[in-house]
Amino acid sequence: MIEPSSGQDLPPPRRRWPSCAGNNLKHDLPASLVVFLVAVPLSLGIAFASGAPIVAGLTAAVVGGVVAGFLGGAPLQVSGPAAGLTVIVAETIERFGWTTTCAITVLAGAVQLLLGASRVARAALAISPAIVHGMLAGIGVTIVLAQVHVILGGDTQTSPVANLVELPAQLAGFDRAAAAVGVVTLAVLLLWGRLPARVRVLPGPLAAVLCATVLTVVTGLTLDRVDVPGNLLHLELVPTFPDGDWTGFVLAVITIALVASVESLLSAVAVDKLHAGPRANLDRELMGQGAANLASGALGGLPVTGVIVRSSTNVASGARTRAAAVLHAVWILLFVVFLSGLLREIPLAALAGLLVYIGAKLVDLGRIREVRQHGDLLVYLATLLGVVAIDLMYGVLIGLGVAVLLTLRRLLWSGIRAERDGDGWRIVVEGALSALSIPRLSSVLGTIPAGGMVTLELVVDYLDHAAFETLSSWQQAHERGGGTVVVEELGHPWFAHGKAGNPTVHKSAARRAVPRWFAPWSEWQRATAGPVVPPQRSAPPSVLRGTAEYERNVARLMRPTLRRLADAHAPSTMFLACGDARIVPNVITSSGPGDLFTVRNLGNLVGTDGSVAAAAEFAVGTLGVREVVVCGHSSCGAMKALVSGLPAGTPALESWLRHATPSLDRFGTRPHPTIEGHVPAAEWDRLALHNVLAQLDRLRTQPTVATALAAGRLRLIGMYFDVAAARVYLHDPATGDFGPASVHTGHSVD
Repeated sequence: MIEPSSGQDLPPPRRRWPSCAGNNLKHDLPASLVVFLVAVPLSLGIAFASGAPIVAGLTAAVVGGVVAGFLGGAPLQVSGPAAGLTVIVAETIERFGWTTTCAITVLAGAVQLLLGASRVARAALAISPAIVHGMLAGIGVTIVLAQVHVILGGDTQTSPVANLVELPAQLAGFDRAAAAVGVVTLAVLLLWGRLPARVRVLPGPLAAVLCATVLTVVTGLTLDRVDVPGNLLHLELVPTFPDGDWTGFVLAVITIALVASVESLLSAVAVDKLHAGPRANLDRELMGQGAANLASGALGGLPVTGVIVRSSTNVASGARTRAAAVLHAVWILLFVVFLSGLLREIPLAALAGLLVYIGAKLVDLGRIREVRQHGDLLVYLATLLGVVAIDLMYGVLIGLGVAVLLTLRRLLWSGIRAERDGDGWRIVVEGALSALSIPRLSSVLGTIPAGGMVTLELVVDYLDHAAFETLSSWQQAHERGGGTVVVEELGHPWFAHGKAGNPTVHKSAARRAVPRWFAPWSEWQRATAGPVVPPQRSAPPSVLRGTAEYERNVARLMRPTLRRLADAHAPSTMFLACGDARIVPNVITSSGPGDLFTVRNLGNLVGTDGSVAAAAEFAVGTLGVREVVVCGHSSCGAMKALVSGLPAGTPALESWLRHATPSLDRFGTRPHPTIEGHVPAAEWDRLALHNVLAQLDRLRTQPTVATALAAGRLRLIGMYFDVAAARVYLHDPATGDFGPASVHTGHSVD
């Protein structure tokens, strides 16, 4: 709900709050006093806006603080009456009366207890944030439209729409005294945050109500004020069941239980983001909220929820344990016992001004921008308008309906386009291809001239029966007319046997496809070459098809990264690898553009011709790389040539492999390195391991490398890639073993 970035360290979760008599109490006590000062005016205002007895708000605040504070699963959450339930409670009171509303609150608490015991609390988080924030915004608009009438000295109407319609008439005949008090309250609330910190010792809501109250007392204004019974502790209320309308009664119970649960759980999650202590137990929190509503309803209080305003104030004031929430309730109870007479001096216009401020804050512009960024603004607006124009339950249902439709649209969306591809055409389909997309698909297919070469590129998550039939029928018709259709599928091959009319529905029935940017040309180009190639058009060379694939599908994804790197070359690692086509450094290191300064030659040799030395000098001395890796591999052609003899007529190769003489010397005189404790069976693989270590030794003799090693700015890493197993091993100089990269910590640092 609210996500400030600051946090604080909390004590271990096993520490119980009675042990806070020392360090924790000195934090919890002042925090509880601050929350108390915030809670009193808010509780009064929410009770007034709900049409409930004023004392019901204070009762809910006390019960919520004590019961939910003790039993709940979110230690730093503060519970009490919440603005989010104002509209529901007001409608319930108008429909059933106050005593029946209390019975509804009791039963709603019982429902929450059952939900908590069922461990379904996490399910509430599946509701779209756009619906939650749209609901709160609708409640905010409803509160503002109602309380503006009170500020103007009039009475609220039966619905938000009626309040809006009657507003011009109310403005024409407003009460100046009430309006002045309301404006003063709003002005204090708006300006309070800009005052110096020493002035803002009191919370803004309390300061605003105090200023307005003092103004009316000093000036002697005659205004409607809070009606408080003589003895607030004299409880004679007994919740009662309705005489009829049981369907509406049950619906009210479920509505209050669900809305209170969702608001409490979302608030608990938001509070977790405010501190670094133990996370909330949401099922326990739901049970704590249920117990609080049972008690609040039985004692004549409003429904209770976790309240983010009070909770965030609690954390910001330094609370450490649940003691702060409990103590704030104790202060409210003491206030009711000893200072309840002060409540009778508060003008209703001041509470209305406070409620207008609270309602306006529920329409959070930051949340609107966030919802819009996620593409859910329509859901937000539909929920808001539904709450304002009809009622809260219908508004939420409308929001859910719009959210479901948008989700279906996104799940079933497909991008379909046709583009020129050399002498032929390429049809690209992305997303989920369903019956809903057939009109667009048929339109695009209809633009392809008969008899031509067509590549059908399918990047689809799902292909339903109707779409499959459409593609299959078109493919057969196009090929009967002398054309050729080559099917390329990225991912699950839904249409692999499309021409035969046999869909590949289950992924288990298809060979698992490697993403095209990892798979060799020989796999994906052969798989998509098609059975028939017209004589007039031979297949282009592999590199041309590969670059075409890059331009078509990869370039747009890489462009932002490469644009950022265009004038910045700062790799962290120099990577010396063999030129073997099976070794792809960026794949085996999960790296990308700008990460590796790669040097490749036959046999990953440092050599004495100066080329690798120059590269190392530039990488270490100029670019400042922090690692140099020498990577050998299994089945290396250079190592095989050294062991089995060079092919005839290869003088240049013979000259180059003389640089491997130190590796051969090491192979003949030193114990063989191991891979996970085992010596490789193949002689050339054993030589490849020696070669890695020999090239590391040669690198250490390079002046730039030696200087960086001595200064601690560089480390050397020996790496070996097993091609058949697709495994990476790193050398541990302490043991001489090449161990798995997944668990290896002893990189070759000598």
